Amino acid sequence: MREVQSRTGAGQVVVIGAGIAGLAAAHRLLARGARVTVLEASDRVGGKLLPGEIAGARVDLGAESMLARRPEAVALAREVGLTDRLQPPATATASIWTRGALRPMPKGHVMGVPGTAAALSGVLSDEGLARIERDADLPRTEVGDDVAVGEYVAERLGREVVDRLVEPLLGGVYAGDAYRISMRSAVPQLYQAAKTHDSLTQAVREIQAKAAAAHQTGPVFMGIEGGVGTLPLAVAEAVRAAGGEIVTGAPVTELRREAATGWRVVTADRVLHADAVVLAVPAPVAATLLRAEAPAAATELAGVEYASMALITLAYRRADTALPEGSGFLVPPVDGRTIKASTFASQKWGWIADENPDLLVLRTSVGRYGETEILGREDADLVDVSRHDLREATGLDATPVATRVTRWTDGLPQYPVGHHARVARIREHVAKLPGLAVCGAQYDGVGIPACIASAYAAVDQLDGDLRALRELTANPVQSLHGGAGE
Repeated sequence: MREVQSRTGAGQVVVIGAGIAGLAAAHRLLARGARVTVLEASDRVGGKLLPGEIAGARVDLGAESMLARRPEAVALAREVGLTDRLQPPATATASIWTRGALRPMPKGHVMGVPGTAAALSGVLSDEGLARIERDADLPRTEVGDDVAVGEYVAERLGREVVDRLVEPLLGGVYAGDAYRISMRSAVPQLYQAAKTHDSLTQAVREIQAKAAAAHQTGPVFMGIEGGVGTLPLAVAEAVRAAGGEIVTGAPVTELRREAATGWRVVTADRVLHADAVVLAVPAPVAATLLRAEAPAAATELAGVEYASMALITLAYRRADTALPEGSGFLVPPVDGRTIKASTFASQKWGWIADENPDLLVLRTSVGRYGETEILGREDADLVDVSRHDLREATGLDATPVATRVTRWTDGLPQYPVGHHARVARIREHVAKLPGLAVCGAQYDGVGIPACIASAYAAVDQLDGDLRALRELTANPVQSLHGGAGE
């Protein structure tokens, strides 16, 4: 085993994990003069961002877009030379497959919560719309320190709002259960408004008014030509160009505080000595690595639950297909379908259509928190159920020329009620160990900008600046734009 003694005046930092959070942290550290080594257990960088191909078409096999109303992801893409490849969706029109038909996705809501009943006309039944109108006459509902999104919205507006709109929107981000997901962590602007308003619809209208007054312009989401999976590859290239080292296939087996000045990081074939460590790995891995030095933080991290899902990508001859207009559709679980969403990738991303005019690419997703049966099926079965649901929803009955199934086991951390308090406790325990910081999707938001913001806060923490960390802990990054300004 090789001992690596590499401390310098600028400081040696080891980043454990080469997902987008770890890579963003490394990029920021190098800009501040540190010497950086990134250790990644798998054989590639990028984590849940994965570029791939199907029938010769470049596609994303993981996350496919990034929120553009937060600055971090788009700014990082520009910093690593991707400015000319940034592209907004070619269409922002989406549908919801519910009550037996594809229906236009409502506008004028915050994560599915409307400011008026009329906003959900066509998606909800007449009874569901009438139930929303009662909100103004109900007594105040206290949200306390935290509350489940579904529980609170159902009490104010009825379960149909939750089951047919809030649930599929949240499920698209967290693959979770709206009746468990924390409103404070997942929809922080709604939580803050609910604390000060008796009426939920009134609170939503105020959020919408503030968004309109802010005059936000430009696309809500952004993609990258070639797929957002190319972002971590570009960041990794920039890290190496700046002198950073990235080692894949190097799982860390031990993380220990050294007596006086730093950290000892052990992999299978070498020992590194560092002034500081950024831990940018999923919660179970972080829990294992912190057990010796921060047992209380490890216990908290071990309690973070994850959901698994699979993406089924299908390619068709365009001449054989006829899809509805728009970027795709969401599916409420209450409707009893197998797929939870479908993206018409060739219609959503202009670069796919331009590069492959004779091909039509789309994908579906399956799997939510607590669902295990569907993910235990063979790839061919997942393709079959996807084709069945697509036929039922759109009439698409052609045979695909190629299919790919990508499984993301334990891919999405869950944010149940009390998540913010858990994150605060983890960071309180970690703060007792100088030269250690944590970041990633399990803390402040699961979207790409949230992971990058988490990484930057971790780097600031190592420099003794806790302002970004405190801001994130108090106000997590909402990972999906809820339509307030549309």
